Amino acid sequence: MSTFKNKDKAIFHPIIFTMSYQTLTIVEEDHIAFVKLNRPEKANALNQQGWDDLHNAFVTLDKNDDMRVIVLSGEGNHFCSGIDISLLAGLKQSTADACEGRTREKLRRLVLELQDCINAVEKCRKPVIAAIHGACVGGGLDLAAACDMRYSTEDALFTIKEIDLGMVADLGSLQRLPRLIGESQVREMAYTGRNVPGVEAKSLGLVNKAYPTVDALMTAVRQLAATIAAKSPLAIRGTKEMITYARDHTTNDSLNYIATWNAAMLMSEDLTETIQAKMEKRSPTYRN
Repeated sequence: MSTFKNKDKAIFHPIIFTMSYQTLTIVEEDHIAFVKLNRPEKANALNQQGWDDLHNAFVTLDKNDDMRVIVLSGEGNHFCSGIDISLLAGLKQSTADACEGRTREKLRRLVLELQDCINAVEKCRKPVIAAIHGACVGGGLDLAAACDMRYSTEDALFTIKEIDLGMVADLGSLQRLPRLIGESQVREMAYTGRNVPGVEAKSLGLVNKAYPTVDALMTAVRQLAATIAAKSPLAIRGTKEMITYARDHTTNDSLNYIATWNAAMLMSEDLTETIQAKMEKRSPTYRN
């Protein structure tokens, strides 16, 4: 896999990652990692290789200090149509055992492993912005829900599709979406499997904003990512940690955590650089 650094004169210099991905493309530009699901012929459905690549890529990006923001999108006509049906079709064979208990244990482990792939997106210390067009269905919606922010085209379609497969969604939509759009809205989507277009998704709060075209979407998301990338990386990482922690803990627990966090992180060179830059009337420059 190659990444490319965008210079002032639009000259691109290749940077070789130590890992390669069969189902993803990743391009680096000014501290922003543009990650694309890259199985357009399958509407970016996630097969086993896709799940593995997703997990490995976000673990790697989390450790890459040069990357400050990640933009996640899909190649072709869709963001992600969910889990590849071939993976579902092979579940019985891949988990088969003469012992029924061991078969069920294998199946449970498989679900937990797929959950870990989605969780890797949420656990990544860098903000992850989902840029969604076309279908965002099933596992694709699980993936989008784990991102920090979601932006879409007006004609994008969001669907909790599992009910139409005769199964319960198990990779995070039912757990994350109620905090984003409210329990009753999630129940309606999950019980009916109906498509929610981008304009409605904006009104529900599922996406921050919906744009008329893919070009307009990507231009806006690129500008947003650049704004975030210019901030203190240490402060951005801490802010993500605090917001995610507060979602699952009490206010008192969260206040206690931020007090401890800032006792350790506040007196940083980023704070010194910010104060110095303001005194010198210039924009601050932060180390990775």
